[in-house]
Amino acid sequence: MWGVLIAFKDFKAFIGFIDSKWVGLKYFKLFFKSPDALTVIRNTFLIGAYSIVWGFPMPLIFALVLNEVRNMKVKKLVQTVSYMPHFLSTVIVVGIIQLLLSSTNGIVNQVITDLGFSKINFLQKPGYFKTIYVASGVWQGMGWGAIVYLAAISGIDPQLYEAAVIDGANKFVQIFKITIPCIAPTIITLLLLRMGSVLSVGFEKVYLLQNPTILSASDVISTYVYRQGMAAGNFSYGTAVGLFNTVINLFFIVVSNALAKKYSETSLW
Repeated sequence: MWGVLIAFKDFKAFIGFIDSKWVGLKYFKLFFKSPDALTVIRNTFLIGAYSIVWGFPMPLIFALVLNEVRNMKVKKLVQTVSYMPHFLSTVIVVGIIQLLLSSTNGIVNQVITDLGFSKINFLQKPGYFKTIYVASGVWQGMGWGAIVYLAAISGIDPQLYEAAVIDGANKFVQIFKITIPCIAPTIITLLLLRMGSVLSVGFEKVYLLQNPTILSASDVISTYVYRQGMAAGNFSYGTAVGLFNTVINLFFIVVSNALAKKYSETSLW
């Protein structure tokens, strides 16, 4: 944690951490006065929010659907296939995205031209970046994220479903009246943990997908910190921006936990 103090010092590597001049909130003020600050914060928040809105419910929906599959061979096959993207490295995932969406020989553009439409340069237009990022994240994490929900569902008492069947409840009623209420603590806990990373948009995939033509839509706090802190050698400025990001994430998780504690019986602390 001592390294956090670099954000409040004019850190010079040659004179050391202790002897570097204390400047207080200088670099925080510089960041908020920077013309890039609003763009970086907006992009980071929107990507994080979209990732939660679309990425959080998909593993739950997938687990609920998979739980209803009665053919065990098919169920295991689907589970295995759905887990595989999680183990792919970010470089491979980005390579797949580029192969699919390339404007020259990408599969998606080939289908578009076969249908009689003009090619779309997905990777060069800012409007498509957030959709590509979030959709690839959902694909990569949906199967792996469903493991926790499937484990929670397996712990539900089967007698509850038997009683519901006797009462004439169909599958949808069983899901909404038994399954989801029984795994609600798990859902709330995972959502609270996810809220703590609203602004923690991953660096690797954004950086690998990024190019100058879409920088206005793809520049996030992590890539901005890399450029300012590591590439430009302004360690104090980069640390200040990173610390700001961490404080905002802490705020989100504290507020979310307080709301969960107030309106439900589940919270992180």
